Amino acid sequence: MKKTREDRREFYRKLFALVLPLALQNLMTALVSASDALMLGLLDQSSLSSVSLATQVQFVLNLFYAALTIGATVLAAQYWGKGDREAMERVLAITLKGSAGISAAFFLAAFFCPQALMQIFTDDRELILLGIPYLRIVSWSYLFMGVSQIYLCIMKNSGRTLRSTLYGSSAVVLNLILNTLLIFGFLGFPKMEIAGAALATTISRAVELGLVLLENTKKDQVRIRMKYLCEGSAVLRRDFVRYTSPVMANELVWGCGFTMFSVIMGHLGSDAVAANSIANIVKNVIACMCLGIGTGSGILVGNELGRGELDRAREYGGRLCRISIAAGAVSGVVLLICSPLVQLLAASLSAQAHEYLRVMLLICAYYMIGKAVNSTVVAGIFCAGGDTKFGFLCDAVTMWAIIVPIGMLAAFVWKLPVLVVYFLLNLDEFVKLPAVYRHYKKYRWVRNLTKE
Repeated sequence: MKKTREDRREFYRKLFALVLPLALQNLMTALVSASDALMLGLLDQSSLSSVSLATQVQFVLNLFYAALTIGATVLAAQYWGKGDREAMERVLAITLKGSAGISAAFFLAAFFCPQALMQIFTDDRELILLGIPYLRIVSWSYLFMGVSQIYLCIMKNSGRTLRSTLYGSSAVVLNLILNTLLIFGFLGFPKMEIAGAALATTISRAVELGLVLLENTKKDQVRIRMKYLCEGSAVLRRDFVRYTSPVMANELVWGCGFTMFSVIMGHLGSDAVAANSIANIVKNVIACMCLGIGTGSGILVGNELGRGELDRAREYGGRLCRISIAAGAVSGVVLLICSPLVQLLAASLSAQAHEYLRVMLLICAYYMIGKAVNSTVVAGIFCAGGDTKFGFLCDAVTMWAIIVPIGMLAAFVWKLPVLVVYFLLNLDEFVKLPAVYRHYKKYRWVRNLTKE
């Protein structure tokens, strides 16, 4: 009994040491989007709507980063549990080469073809024209993120979670300050409005990269090494591709489906776009703890699997599932409590947009439980043991065989009310829960993936 209590205390100590910094970093990142929306919303509704659509480009880019970091975590968490630092540095080098190419492609598209990208999300000419300068300026931040996001991921997997959070949060605080100065022109700065929001993001990402490169100069830790960038490792590259490819496919299938939600809402009028933008931002802010638990779950379970402690990893998985359900329920209640304040802050919205937002926030509160469970189980526990194919298959069916077709039919064929369309588009996390539960109970994720 005493050993069991000690094991539980050790489990919660490890979990909170991971989750609290991760949740804080997620919160700080979400607050940047919130500040962009709220500050631009003080200018006018069109500025808010155009930037919310333009940031969908970075949302898609973040899907690639998410896939690369999850793929890196699959191997890094287990090799860190095993104590193999050289393997982690090789994994870091492999991941960086992939992220550099992807970041360059998005930079070129956003800098040279911003109008074409905006036309994907809306046919409103005013919103397109407002989004073009934002994309051109913010495109430079994509190059900086290609290095910083991958390095911060490896920091989380090598016992430097708190420091990673401090670096990421510092960049976020700088972004918030620069937003205030550059959007409105305070303290003698030029009033740049939408362009100011883009420039603030780019500068803060450059500073984040500088902090990461400074961290990389420190000895006796996992860091970027030129020799591994040049020579690579055939075995680790093969494992990385094996576990990352399904995650990449999964992120693209889910993310492009989620982007289709914005496309559908973007064609239902400016009021629907504005309300949907704020609802998504609030949802992302409130979900920070759930996402932190999901990321922490992958690292925690992966460490135990890498040590060969398969029974303990399985026990941890069960605890984390129960914790995720509770976290989702609490997050939903918090969202409901905060709804009146959100309505008050969104003062610039039209009366119709306000009504849309009120109901959307209620829908988002129920969405939280499904989001919390799937983030922990699919993106965390399953990936910790290399079980990355299930998420791809599950999201492919859920998004593209069920949710997106129903959403498009509801919006463009059946001409259902905006709020009904929004409700249908937010059923994805619940539709896949039965399949996730059945797959979890098969325990195919309980595997040690490390090699000598």
